[in-house]
Amino acid sequence: MAIYQIVEIGTDVLREKAKEVKEVNASIIKLLNNMLDTMNDAEGVGLAAPQIGVSKRVIVVKVDDQIVELVNPVILEKEGEAVAEEGCLSIPNITGDVVRAAKIRVQGLNRQGEMCDIHADRLLARALQHEIDHLEGILFIDLAKKTYRS
Repeated sequence: MAIYQIVEIGTDVLREKAKEVKEVNASIIKLLNNMLDTMNDAEGVGLAAPQIGVSKRVIVVKVDDQIVELVNPVILEKEGEAVAEEGCLSIPNITGDVVRAAKIRVQGLNRQGEMCDIHADRLLARALQHEIDHLEGILFIDLAKKTYRS
């Protein structure tokens, strides 16, 4: 178990487009494991590799007991709209109201290097969109209609 330090807003890697992963190998599996440990330790719902200073297109999300690990994820379909308050481990003490697609379809590689297709709605859809945005250098505060300090 390895817990990474989560980088915060103002760190360059959070604003950069993450690099595509060429193959799912032992180092990517280790990264996935450590990202899950880090996300769980921080009590987060999702984590993208740039949030730990790693410019790779890798995300992990945990909603209820469902864990989603994706390498090179791409949103293929979006449907509807939903507004909800979001926060981010890289932007402590700030939340904001963000409009996201209500339902999405995402493709990416799993930890075995196999292509998987995920249909998501509600919190899972929101979390996947939030983490995939991180891979493009987009933060939720860029999209928020209103922000709040806690």
